[in-house]
Amino acid sequence: MKNKIKITSLLITYNEEKFIKKFIESMSFADELIIIDSFSSDQTVAIIKKYPNVKLYQRVFDDFSSQKNYAIEKASNDWIIFFDADEEITPLLKEEIMNTIELAPNEVAFWVYRTTYYMGKLIKHSGLQNDKVIRLFKKEECRYNGNLVHEEIKANGTVGKLKNKINHYSYKGIDDIFRKRNKYANLQAIKLFEKGKKPNLFHFIIKPAFRFFSHYILKKGFLDGFQGFMIAYVYGYTVFMRYVKLWLLRNNLN
Repeated sequence: MKNKIKITSLLITYNEEKFIKKFIESMSFADELIIIDSFSSDQTVAIIKKYPNVKLYQRVFDDFSSQKNYAIEKASNDWIIFFDADEEITPLLKEEIMNTIELAPNEVAFWVYRTTYYMGKLIKHSGLQNDKVIRLFKKEECRYNGNLVHEEIKANGTVGKLKNKINHYSYKGIDDIFRKRNKYANLQAIKLFEKGKKPNLFHFIIKPAFRFFSHYILKKGFLDGFQGFMIAYVYGYTVFMRYVKLWLLRNNLN
């Protein structure tokens, strides 16, 4: 009888009490579940501890690539799935994942497309309709690329695509959105600071305005209603804050 290929599920968390229970229970098909928590201040850790099969580690967050690569090193199995807590893995996607790795594919990683829901609405435009991420990969052939934010898997081999999509529920409340976007802006500012970039009025005015225009007009965010407006606004805001934080870093005010 052919031995079943084992798979490890990884997750990094910070204040994910809204999603963590459902996420853990959706991972019952994985042979190992490892969660790296960045010292959550809500009930995330307490909820995780109710599941004795989950391996929990806590690590101070420095950047997304480092945090995720740390998680990869903890994995016992060669095949890894690395979803976010706000992503829903459908039964069809679970079946496709297991069937894919059982076939011993030549690919070392696989893209998965995401269907995004924002403020309770399915987003069909706004630049998110073709969103895809690598969520299935081989441990020995893949690592995150070192980006502080918007990290991506760097694969030493061919990358394929899965047919079934993830449902992505990216909205947890206005406060959480701006907390997360400020975190992204801060990491992006650090990267620019290390490169010696200098902000000017173009960065403070034109770039944020164009980002809003791009998502709301060029990418037809207006067709997504108020949610489309909010997506465009948040993206524009993130660009603005990136350069504010860069200015603060350059002037030793951060």
